[in-house]
Amino acid sequence: MAIALFCAIVLLTLVITYFAAKKTNNASEFYTAGGGLKGWQNGAAIAGDYMSAASFLGIAGSIALVGFDGFFYSIGFLVAYLVVLYLVAEPLRNLGKYTVADMIAARFADKKVRGVAALNTIAISIFYMIAQLVGAGALIKLLLGLDYVTSVLIVGVLMTVYVVFGGMHATSWVQITKAVLLMGGTFVISLIVFAKFGFSLTNMFEHMKTATPLQEAFLNPGNKYKVPLETLSLNLALVLGTAGLPHILTRFFTVKDARTARSSVVYATWIIGIFYVMTIFLGFGAAAFVGAADITAVDKAGNMAAPLLAKALGGDFLFAFISAVAFATILAVVTGLVLSAASAFAHDFYGQIVRRGNATEKEQLRMARWASIGVSIVSILLALFAQKMNVAFLVSLAFAVAASANLPVILFTVFWKRFNRTGAICGMLVGLFSTIILVALSPNVWDPEAGKAILTGTAIFPMSNPGIISIPLGFLAAYVGTILSSGKDEAKYAEVLVKANTGA
Repeated sequence: MAIALFCAIVLLTLVITYFAAKKTNNASEFYTAGGGLKGWQNGAAIAGDYMSAASFLGIAGSIALVGFDGFFYSIGFLVAYLVVLYLVAEPLRNLGKYTVADMIAARFADKKVRGVAALNTIAISIFYMIAQLVGAGALIKLLLGLDYVTSVLIVGVLMTVYVVFGGMHATSWVQITKAVLLMGGTFVISLIVFAKFGFSLTNMFEHMKTATPLQEAFLNPGNKYKVPLETLSLNLALVLGTAGLPHILTRFFTVKDARTARSSVVYATWIIGIFYVMTIFLGFGAAAFVGAADITAVDKAGNMAAPLLAKALGGDFLFAFISAVAFATILAVVTGLVLSAASAFAHDFYGQIVRRGNATEKEQLRMARWASIGVSIVSILLALFAQKMNVAFLVSLAFAVAASANLPVILFTVFWKRFNRTGAICGMLVGLFSTIILVALSPNVWDPEAGKAILTGTAIFPMSNPGIISIPLGFLAAYVGTILSSGKDEAKYAEVLVKANTGA
């Protein structure tokens, strides 16, 4: 049954890719589906893109194992869309064409600025993709009994096929299909869990006080994040990171205008909001009806809590269905990530820097497809070293890079008259490298006990998420770089201000 549903998902997505390939004949269709998606379609695709392995597998596992602290991810991921809606979506759609670098280049027509912006996009996409591939490896191992390496390779090959042949058309419809399946599957499990508690929230919360080894502490903060600064750092990264995630931001180029971009954010926020409310039922259900010991026996990071809950509540069929949906979740997200990274390389590096905007449509399309293959290979190799990490944590690191390296420059480009290209380059580079360095020195990479982290030893930087340090550093570097350099172009700013707000 598991194999049949697994194959059905793969077949469905390949059929979507086959029909999408017929529509993908030029660079615009490959990068942005020709800007032809409607608001509800793009909203569902954004939700599909956003409800990743971290949301479905990682958050359910975190809530099941540590209670309230696991729910921080749900809160942060959802609130983040207010930042996107009010500050980023409309200016981005009006100023950009295919990538985030296009939007920044609308004000700074400089190769270095574009190159650094493209580098950020590729780095963030690969960070995020590692998380999805780790989730895929654990899931297929549980579902089909295949080893981790084989599982990662299967997903890697499939995601490459979708992007290389179908481009943004295939990516969007795979994401929409996945959003429908995921919402349906999550709703069924939530309903069964709620029924077990007599459809009473009071009964559910009372039961959870005694259902886990944490007892009443399960419902209180502090089980995982015992240091308030650690909690603040994580939430800063989650709330501000979405507005800098390239695979989310490029979705705003798939619609015809800023008004449709805004409406797609509203649709996405409703879908995502309902989903994150249901993660409470997934986490509580897993804790109550599966148990922390059984969850960690299968996967120490807790990533398999949702599929195990499905098996406990609905037997083999529900287990197979939820596992197949989780697999579709991963496939949908990794295609978006591969596409955003490949677009940055092919359009920004090759098309605008190497070929100086003179690359033909055919050249750009060919380079984008080769870039997709390259990005996939790098991500697969990195994912093989990250097997032991919780996917929700891995995604939160991608959010920290996005909030530190991309968001300051996006906001200053639109809202600060004095901002210049030196500030843009400084902000992006300091944001990117400060995050990566702090993560490399953190407890996620170093642990005194052998086998618990990538390396054995004592962490130099004490916090798991570097957001509280790296995000202010990104803003500060952009500010200082601007103030200490002489270049400014106020006439260009006036043009950008009008275009960002009106689309004219």
